[in-house]
Amino acid sequence: MAPILEVGKSYTFPSYFEMAYEPEDILAELGYGLQRQRLDLAKFSGPLEQSLYLQGKLQQRLTYVSLTREAARREILMTPILLEVAEVAQAQLRIEYSLQVTDQLRGSLDYYLYKNQQLLGVDAKNADLTKGFTQLAVEFIALDQSNTQSKARSQNNHPPILLGAVNQK
Repeated sequence: MAPILEVGKSYTFPSYFEMAYEPEDILAELGYGLQRQRLDLAKFSGPLEQSLYLQGKLQQRLTYVSLTREAARREILMTPILLEVAEVAQAQLRIEYSLQVTDQLRGSLDYYLYKNQQLLGVDAKNADLTKGFTQLAVEFIALDQSNTQSKARSQNNHPPILLGAVNQK
């Protein structure tokens, strides 16, 4: 198979969203693989009462707001959910977090939550779920490589746990 990425060309995270290749092929070119498996969210959930309260508030707000624009979805749905996750996990939340690892791995993460060595990148997309996942996977590669560089400096031997979500209209 011919190479997907051009040597010497710079790519941002959204560049990968626009590519018409299978996620496995793009990730393989970056030296990574893809394994699909069921995610057990019970391992990562917080207090049920808070989740039910947030669910109720979001449903109530949806009666008053149109979600046809990405900005509206981000402000009304994603941000409250991620703020709740950050609070429950006592993690830091960064919005539009800039990350540059290499010329092929650079751009802004829509949302980035982190706590010590555990990272969560979330990419909100209003389009093809598969392409959104490809972009998210490339962002995880950038986080992994960035964390590997940081880990080499800090000598911490615990690999990060990377979780993500792609929001689709």
